[in-house]
Amino acid sequence: MAKVLYSVTMSLDGFIAGGGGDMQWLAPYLGPNPDAEAVVEQIGALLVGRRTWEGDDPNRGTDREGAFEGRWHGPQVVLTTTRPERTVDGVTFVSDPVRAVAHAKHAAGEGYVNVLGAAAARACLEIDELDEILVFIAPVMLGGGVRLFDRPGGEPVRLERTHVGGDAALATSLWFRVVR
Repeated sequence: MAKVLYSVTMSLDGFIAGGGGDMQWLAPYLGPNPDAEAVVEQIGALLVGRRTWEGDDPNRGTDREGAFEGRWHGPQVVLTTTRPERTVDGVTFVSDPVRAVAHAKHAAGEGYVNVLGAAAARACLEIDELDEILVFIAPVMLGGGVRLFDRPGGEPVRLERTHVGGDAALATSLWFRVVR
């Protein structure tokens, strides 16, 4: 059965997007990263939050536009309470987190369900469906924006570090297992 992985690049001060969801800050820190390249090959489906799905792409308008710099193609499940009027090939819109995860797991087969978006990751965690977290830490501080994880009043989430790697010039990678 597929595992659910939240993979994300964040600034050293804990932000995954700048103000208004701006992702252009990320462009200087994209490049060869063995950990990122290895995980892309293991992804069977994406589970994406609506704001992330509609959001800013630091590679928009280039041949590297799309998930994982355009290197990943496959089924996507968008977690949203508002269905768009248009349909998109390969994209399923689901409003319930339990159904969204089940659909994404089925689509992923033996691969990872890779979660994109802080709200989608929090929703997976709240229904006890988040298995692992892979964070790429970029050597920059944004000072504000969208936090990696925000759960006011929530209980701490225990993690077990399973891997440290990456390229210090671009991003250090930290891989964790969610302790249940």
